[in-house]
Amino acid sequence: MTMMQPPMETGQASPFDTTTSATIVIDPQGLVIGWNRAAETLFGSAAEDVLGRPLDELVEDTEGRSSPLFSEARTPHCPWSETRRIRRPDGMPVTVVLQVSPLDHRAGGAASVVVAASAGQTQKWMTDRSMLRGLSTQSPIALTVYGPDLRVRWINDVLQEQMGLTRSECIGRYNTELLPQGMILSPEYTGVLEDVMTEVLDTGEPVFDVLYSSPTPADPSHQRIWSCSYFRLSGTDGSPLGVCESAFDITNRYEARLRLALLGRASRIGTGLDVVRAARDLVSVAVPDLADRVEVDLAEHVVADGRAVPAHDEDGTPLRPVAERSAQSPPESVPRLGLLLSAEIDGPRRMVLPLAARDAVLGTVTFTRVPPRYPFTAQDIVLAKELVSRTAVCVDNARRYARERATALTLQRSLLPQVVPQPTAVEVAHRYVPTAGPLGVGGDWYDVIPLSGARVGLVVGDVVGHGLNAAATMGRLRTTVRALAALDLTPDELLARLDDLVGQARVGIHRTSSDTPEDQALGATCLYAVYDPVTGTCTVASAGHPAPVVTMPGRPPDLLDLSVGPPLGIGGLPFECAEVHLPEGSVLALYTDGLIESRREGMDSGMGSLRRALVDPAQDLDALCDAITASVSAGSVEDDVTLLLVRVQSLPGENTASWRVARDPSAVAGTREHARAQLEQWGLRDITFITELVVSELVTNAIRYGSDPITLRMLRDRNRTLICEVTDGARTSPYLRRAANEDEGGRGLFLVAQCTDRWGTRYTREGKTIWAEVTLGPSV
Repeated sequence: MTMMQPPMETGQASPFDTTTSATIVIDPQGLVIGWNRAAETLFGSAAEDVLGRPLDELVEDTEGRSSPLFSEARTPHCPWSETRRIRRPDGMPVTVVLQVSPLDHRAGGAASVVVAASAGQTQKWMTDRSMLRGLSTQSPIALTVYGPDLRVRWINDVLQEQMGLTRSECIGRYNTELLPQGMILSPEYTGVLEDVMTEVLDTGEPVFDVLYSSPTPADPSHQRIWSCSYFRLSGTDGSPLGVCESAFDITNRYEARLRLALLGRASRIGTGLDVVRAARDLVSVAVPDLADRVEVDLAEHVVADGRAVPAHDEDGTPLRPVAERSAQSPPESVPRLGLLLSAEIDGPRRMVLPLAARDAVLGTVTFTRVPPRYPFTAQDIVLAKELVSRTAVCVDNARRYARERATALTLQRSLLPQVVPQPTAVEVAHRYVPTAGPLGVGGDWYDVIPLSGARVGLVVGDVVGHGLNAAATMGRLRTTVRALAALDLTPDELLARLDDLVGQARVGIHRTSSDTPEDQALGATCLYAVYDPVTGTCTVASAGHPAPVVTMPGRPPDLLDLSVGPPLGIGGLPFECAEVHLPEGSVLALYTDGLIESRREGMDSGMGSLRRALVDPAQDLDALCDAITASVSAGSVEDDVTLLLVRVQSLPGENTASWRVARDPSAVAGTREHARAQLEQWGLRDITFITELVVSELVTNAIRYGSDPITLRMLRDRNRTLICEVTDGARTSPYLRRAANEDEGGRGLFLVAQCTDRWGTRYTREGKTIWAEVTLGPSV
């Protein structure tokens, strides 16, 4: 007897297949004449126990609800089926489904074949058949069965609808023949779908969620996106019969993913604080993923000076095109918005959106699509508005930054020296490069201050922070330094007084309540140097500022050996002076840390570049300034840069003369004679009267109110100024007063002030010096 193969575990084999199911043969009298082994298993009775017995005894319904199978009421030639609950000989109840098929037999009349199956097996088989029928005719999932040769063997109805092809047009063809423009979108897979199916056939491992895109014969201009999964079909012996593909249309979901990704890329918009760059960022993000062409027009005022027009302004606002981009090539092969199959095809192909932020109109943005791209859907319009809204905020921030920076820069430049003095003792060149970063203009400053005795004060400083407050703070500090320098203080004493003022939380104002914000002058740095061309010495003190670089003829550039004190307002340590003798032609470089510090390079690298640039002290200072600041003037500055180059010049010995004066009123006449003779030697007869008057009054005051030693010194500062200085050992300060008409004295300093251009007093370690300057006229 040939053994039958067991049914498939999937339940797809019919439970009423006579080769495998319980089969009973009944004669015309209803007696069992045939009983197979499956019947023995189902009913629990052997063949010898049932043959010859009536079938109604064997399948009697235990609940009494069924009539006999073979009764006169039955139609003898019509098959029927019925369900009964019976009890097996072992006492176990079982529900069976009986299918009765009448047979014709010439000898004994009609006989029947009864095929029986358990109710559970029958129900499972019916469910499986219903599921298969639904997958074939009603399922939204496209199903395809490929043979071992990867040719299409079967497709369901939904795939016919999506493809626009009939079954006969698909059967026997490869996927690449049906969809020649298809492409796999999943990055982990390359090649074509046949490669994926080959892997499934070879390994038996299923593959899930392979994203696949392709236009279809039903609509070759637009694309669908499917999520495809594959598993191998095997025979009863395990041999591969082919591959089943389930493809779910996720076009709408993929469109939503594209919109989300596009919105994520919107973070690229406005990374720089520039209105035009923000507009260009928008078009680069939107083309070609959202539109085929995008144009951005900004209001003329926004581009020109950062101002905006109120949103309610009905007057025409002139616009300037600042950004435009079009798709370079037809993007049909790439899944993009408007190229995917969409249900909304009645929207606009061109839309103009206002670029507005904070109740101000900044411009307009125009989006355009051209066929075969679909018009903009409602979701596309929402996305475009979101991109435009973000761009508007970025443009508004950029224009506000531009205006604030321009204002701060204007304030900064107005507070810096408009015309740098050019004393005869030094040759000066300077550069100021504002920061190009988002922090705004800083508080760097420099100054050149003419002092008495042909000396020159050199200042460079840096305020903490950026913006208008930093620029205003810089102006206050610079004014304070100039006021203190006018007192002829030494560098360390000047910084000490400046530190005291800054330490009061505001320059010149006492500390207020604790709720008041800290003044930006706190922590500022300042370097002050005084160069004396008569002695050739330079005295320098620093409050937290980098030491200057000195280049002497015949020697390499080097940092000045200087003890750097704390920044202003910190307190705690005194400031110390460093004194260095500078031969004529030496170059002194004062700078702020923005010149030598950067995030890309360390301070050592910047200092090395500065030293290399200063190797030759004889080169032109303006050209040297340009060369040093060239690398930071291209817009990549991270902090303000200030550079002050000073070439020192000594006062020739023949331009100075000095005499000791005895503390005796009779010595005044002798000093006048010395002054007259020196003026004759210098060829300055035109100012003899004024000079004798000044010398007489200053020496008389020193003899009367001062103490020994008394010295008269005359300096000819090139051919610009004659300087008369009287030094004595007392530290009492003279003052100018106006004598009454009947007073016999008190007019000395008043006469000096009226006859000279400047006069003043400076204190030294030995005492004080009263000085006066007379400007030399053109005749000289």
